[in-house]
Amino acid sequence: MEFNRKMCHIAFIYLLITSTLYSGSYAQENKATLPGKGLSQFDFFYAGESKEQNMYIVRSGQIVWEYKGPKDKGEISDAVLMANGNILFAHQFGVTLISPEKEVLWNHDAPKGCEIHTAQPIGKDHIVFVQNGDTGRVFVVNIKKGETVWSFNIPVKNPKSVHGQFRHARLTSRGTLLVAHMDMGKVCEYDINGKELFAMAAPGIWSVEPLKNGNILACCRDQVIEANPKGQVVWNVQLKDLTGYNINSPQIAIRRPNGNTLINNWFNQWNGKVDLDNPPVQAVELTPDKKIVWALKSWSTPAALGPSTIIQILNEKGISEKITFGKFK
Repeated sequence: MEFNRKMCHIAFIYLLITSTLYSGSYAQENKATLPGKGLSQFDFFYAGESKEQNMYIVRSGQIVWEYKGPKDKGEISDAVLMANGNILFAHQFGVTLISPEKEVLWNHDAPKGCEIHTAQPIGKDHIVFVQNGDTGRVFVVNIKKGETVWSFNIPVKNPKSVHGQFRHARLTSRGTLLVAHMDMGKVCEYDINGKELFAMAAPGIWSVEPLKNGNILACCRDQVIEANPKGQVVWNVQLKDLTGYNINSPQIAIRRPNGNTLINNWFNQWNGKVDLDNPPVQAVELTPDKKIVWALKSWSTPAALGPSTIIQILNEKGISEKITFGKFK
């Protein structure tokens, strides 16, 4: 009997060790399937559309700053970490500017029946944002004086379907505004007077970014495209071709100085909970020849970042504040 107990004990220890080794090797293998260094790839600011208005700054693979906003009070569709450390973010029912200490420096609430999903600073005193409503409207606000100093209307497809009209707009180096008309499936460029200077069909568009070479980068439901000023596609990636990553809800794509493209992949919390055993990828970075060199999955503590809409890489020139929109600078 004593011999049998010893043998059972030895067998149990053997199974425990081998299962641990197997689990460890599986974890290493699973980790190895994602290219890059995960959270340590670069320092970045992170925000996304979720039930909570959460934002993070990650340095050296660790969260060093976080903002925990209210739950079910509007989703963050756009956020900008400014050079002075302040953060401007559009959160469906308004636009807010906070300090690194999370003090509210300025706030604008969307009127009843309207939504605001995108905003950008112009210098130190002005902010431009697009308002969804019975008609689209672009506003320039002087945040020092707390007053609207300019506005004009832009078209929408369905005045009664406010939520789906706009998500993203960006100023160009030419002092114009690129707008992703999500409901109309196109990109339009407007001058300060609201005159349309350029239009391009882009079915399923979510975001549009101006590039230094004068082209635009548009992130759509099934592809990311780069088009020249004539609207001709000069580069694109079909997201279905990025096999193994299941990028089915792309939101904002940016072009890095090294020529790579970073694509954020959103998860809809209103449709269910994330499967932590098989979570979706939150972002990928790919080279011009469409090789993925980095992918992010960070859903669990100590860095549960949540759904991804925008990643702003620190120490890289991203969203410029030294920009003009007509006479505003």
